[in-house]
This record gives sequence, structure tokens and C-alpha cells, in this order.
Amino acid sequence: MEIKEILEQAIEFGASDVHINVGLPPVFRRNTDLIDMDLPEVTDEDAEQMVLSMIGSDRFKKFTEGRDYDFSTIIESGHRFRVNAHYQRETIAISFRVIPNYIPDMSELHLPAIVKELTDLPRGLVLVTGHTGSGKSTTLASMVGTINAKYRKRIITLEDPVEYALENNLSMIEQREVGADCPTFASGLRHALRQDPDIVMVGEMRDLETTSSTITAAETGHLVFSTLHTINAPQTIERIIDIYPGEQQNQIRAMLSNTLQAVVSQTLFSRIDVPGMVPCTEILLCTSAVRNCIRENRIYEIPNIIETSRRMGMQNMDKSIADMYFNGYIDREQAITKSTNPAKMDKILTAQEPELAQKA
Repeated sequence: MEIKEILEQAIEFGASDVHINVGLPPVFRRNTDLIDMDLPEVTDEDAEQMVLSMIGSDRFKKFTEGRDYDFSTIIESGHRFRVNAHYQRETIAISFRVIPNYIPDMSELHLPAIVKELTDLPRGLVLVTGHTGSGKSTTLASMVGTINAKYRKRIITLEDPVEYALENNLSMIEQREVGADCPTFASGLRHALRQDPDIVMVGEMRDLETTSSTITAAETGHLVFSTLHTINAPQTIERIIDIYPGEQQNQIRAMLSNTLQAVVSQTLFSRIDVPGMVPCTEILLCTSAVRNCIRENRIYEIPNIIETSRRMGMQNMDKSIADMYFNGYIDREQAITKSTNPAKMDKILTAQEPELAQKA
């Protein structure tokens, strides 16, 4: 069984993910649903040959030693995939994420207008957060693409692995893959600061060394984009601070309060108007009030600041979810079950539905 044939079928099918497990046929995910495909069961030999054909014997040896391996692959049609090969129950398993072969415009993603404005910032740290599969990479690629079309900048990205292939337009872009072009995020960041960047994109702030280097890059006058696996702005700030030892946390609060510009937290919803997904977002902008909360460890006050600062472009997740529902993008069940307060969301929707029906 050829992996390229499976991946070509995934593209034709409109899948977002492909999962390979020994003893099962390939499984595709489309619009959040897992779908069994009418394909032969994968054998041990099939799975091994699939990985070998994508990474070669040298990297395959590293994979068998480390038992997990992240990389990207491309098929003849030009479509790219983010790949994780791993072991489960002593057999090889593979997970693919389909990467669109073009960078979507910000307007196509249905993100708030304020997200596009963040690409005009001269310096500081902008974080895009959310759980795995929430579209963080797509949002970051679109933001970099917006800069590339508007400004003459030098942009360096550090990714594990490289996902979207960013072509030079007005900007000069270097994409470095962790493991292939540099050993770690932290190492790549240290050297990136000597490579005259205007903008740095870090795929993920996954440990203390990477987090520290990312904040230092923002502190030294660069515009830095990165991601975290957190679901909202307060949790994002707390996660960064908690990475540091206790005796350093006051210092990092001060540094973060000076460098953080915005947090965009997002989650994806299935659309009901057309096939596909749409993000709902929480937006935190770092005003002087927010910076004081970070510096003085009053993170618990940030949700109230977001709620009362809508005119500035901030919004909480539930406001975004309600807007997407009333605009006809998502259904009522999703709006309620994925909200932070389902009972409150039910009341909000119930109260406004008669008005919506009148307008219709």
C-alpha cells in the first residue's frame, strides 16, 4: 500500500487528518468526524515502509530510537502534510495533518479585524493559543502572509516541522525546521537574533529555555509571534509565569508586562452554512490596565477587563461564539456545549432569538 495514494485520496476527500494504525484501514477526519475508508488494512510492513519512504533510513533510525518523530512531507500534487510517526503497542502508527497549499487571507478565516491590525505592530510578543487542531498554525501563517504582502521585512520562522511554505513577496523569509535546520527552538532563537530579523515566528513555546528566548527576542525590539496550548488569555499568562522557578516569577511578570502585546485564543467549530470550520476567538490586548494586572499578579481581573473593553477590540470567547451563532455560521448545540458557561449561553441565545427571527 503506497502512502502517496492514501494521501492523494485524503486531499480528494477533503480530509483534515489521516491516521494509520496497524490492523486497521486508514481513517480520515473530515469536519471533526472520523471516517473509516474502504481501503485494505495496514500491516506492520506497510507502516514501516510508509515511514521509510518519507524520511529515509538515517532519520528512520532516529525514529526507532526515540519512538516519536515529527516531520513534514509533500506529495506530487504539491500538497503538504505535517506528520507524527510513533509507536503504539509495539507497532508503528502515523498521524498526518493536511496543510492547505495556499495561505488563506485573513478575511477568509473570519477572524476579528483587530487580529489583522496586530500585524502592523512594530515590536512585542503576540501569542496565538488554543488546543491541538484549533487552527493556530493557519492563523499565524495568515498573519505572516499579511505582513509579507504589505511590508519589506526580514522574517525568520522556527517550526517543528515547517508547515506552510511561505514564499517571498515584499519580505525576505527564512523558514528553519527544528531537527533539520537547527537542533532546538531555543538554539534556533539564540542564533536568529544574530541574523538581523525584524520579525520572528516561533512554532511553540514548549519549555523554559524556548519561552525565555522568545520573551528576550520581543524585549530586544523584535516583533515575535508564537503559540501555546492554552484555552484563554489568563491561562496563557499563568502558564508562562509558572514555567519559571518561583524565585524568577516576579522578574518574568515584569518582563511579560512590558513585552506582551496581545493574546488570541481560538477554537474551531463546524460550520452549518457551508462545509468547513470557523474559529471563535478570545482577544486580549495589553492595555496599561492589563500590564498592571500582569505585573502585580492580579491575573484574575483580566476577564473583567476583556468584558469591559469591547470598544477597543477585545472580546471573550462566549461573545465570539454568540456572534457566530447569530450570524448563521454555527448551530445552537455547539454554541452552548462549547461555551465557558453553557447555562448563561442558553439564556443569551434564548433572549435574542425572537429578535433574530423578526429580522429574518
